[in-house]
Amino acid sequence: MSQFERSSGVLLHLSSLPNEYGIGTLGKESYEFVDLLASMNQKIWQLCPVGPTGYGDSPYQCFSAFAGNPYFVSLEKLVEYNLLSEGDLPEKQPSACFIDFGRLYNERFPLLYKAYENFRAGTSNLNANKVEFFQLQNREWLDDYALFMALKKEHGGKSWHEWEKDLRMRKSQTLDFFRDKLAYEIDFHGFIQFLFFEQWEKVKNYANSKGVKIVGDMPIYVASDSSDAWANTEMFMFDEDRKPVKVAGVPPDYFSVTGQLWGNPLYNWDKLKETNFKWWIDRCKAGLKLFDFLRVDHFRGFTGFWAVPFEEKTAIKGEWLPACGYELFTEIKNQLGVLPILAEDLGVITSDVEKLRDDFNFPGMRILQFAFDSAEPALNFLPHSYSFNSIVYTGTHDNQTLLGWYRGAKETDQAFARDYLNAKEETILKDFIRAATASTAVFSIIPMQDLLGCGDEARMNVPSVASGNWQWRFDFDNLSEEMFDFFKHITELYSRV
Repeated sequence: MSQFERSSGVLLHLSSLPNEYGIGTLGKESYEFVDLLASMNQKIWQLCPVGPTGYGDSPYQCFSAFAGNPYFVSLEKLVEYNLLSEGDLPEKQPSACFIDFGRLYNERFPLLYKAYENFRAGTSNLNANKVEFFQLQNREWLDDYALFMALKKEHGGKSWHEWEKDLRMRKSQTLDFFRDKLAYEIDFHGFIQFLFFEQWEKVKNYANSKGVKIVGDMPIYVASDSSDAWANTEMFMFDEDRKPVKVAGVPPDYFSVTGQLWGNPLYNWDKLKETNFKWWIDRCKAGLKLFDFLRVDHFRGFTGFWAVPFEEKTAIKGEWLPACGYELFTEIKNQLGVLPILAEDLGVITSDVEKLRDDFNFPGMRILQFAFDSAEPALNFLPHSYSFNSIVYTGTHDNQTLLGWYRGAKETDQAFARDYLNAKEETILKDFIRAATASTAVFSIIPMQDLLGCGDEARMNVPSVASGNWQWRFDFDNLSEEMFDFFKHITELYSRV
């Protein structure tokens, strides 16, 4: 029996939830959103990665593949813990305003340090033994992450590639020296991770109790400036001075004529095999504690990956190199059993990618927008061509909103969409959502922006654009009663309950 059951849900990143302190968190807004999903008969909440972000604020470029983002720690919950007082909280903002990451950084971290000081002073109602137990349980990744973050602060935020050689090379005496010197800062980051995971577990348990499962996003690559890359340099294509030789990206495609130069370090697959893929298995274990399903981003990189020389400024001059995905997923399956993995199989998909996906029974993705774009026709994205083992989206975090796409589409593409969907101009949004929900795909997932009828002002991310992304948020009052009733009705009508 398949582990995937016909159901539907909503794509909304945690940051986009309404909150009066600048960004969505694991506080009451998460519980309210779960209640909203359940009341519409939705069974899935899909998120972007929830790790700690750096320059550019992208959740796909995190300081750790294992850690949680401190911004998602609920300040209101810290008041409940007696770690902060009501008077400590910053000035309230409109709950659905766009995220101001600069302001957020300046306001949030002083409060987190204050909460840590109050914990150390013993004035909170948190159990210190629970905090210590968490840190011991997770020390394999947490020790490196906490030290890494402390060292970044010590070096004014500079990338680890710019640190002194003994730190880049992780000389044991140097590491010991800084562990002593930065003990306070290291312990602070360990404490914040406890808060994140303690709050996360409660939200996930609540969602599951309401019949809602969480899909988490797991990027195939880690950020170049991350504790993962710094602490596991042998796993990557680095030279003897621990500098990248080749970096990740994709060749020119639908999103960019020069390709996308991501800049992430590439894996040394021979070294990964020598360790029996231990790091990857640990990563999947950690992911499956957080989420019910893992959406693996850039799945095609597990059969072959686009390797771009480090000095290049675009992704045009790269080459395809082989990966060891089949051996990796075989070993993960041997150790973890059934794999609740969704494959982001967009882009240049070849027969070996399809075989890897299908041999492990991973559902692939279908983007409804792509089906009607005459510039890049993708007939297999039309609903009549879907297999059961697929996931349909009206769009993703990288796409225009549905309404934004339709308004900007060629007249011939608009006409094709209306004809195929038997739609009218005034109902086009609902007809797209209906087509996705009615399809044979096992999962149908709709971005929150499309349920709200937002234009491109609500777009989450424009690939290859470095700034201005990941800022959109909504308010619960933005969802009309008419759309609520419609979405609930078609979910029942097309047997996704």
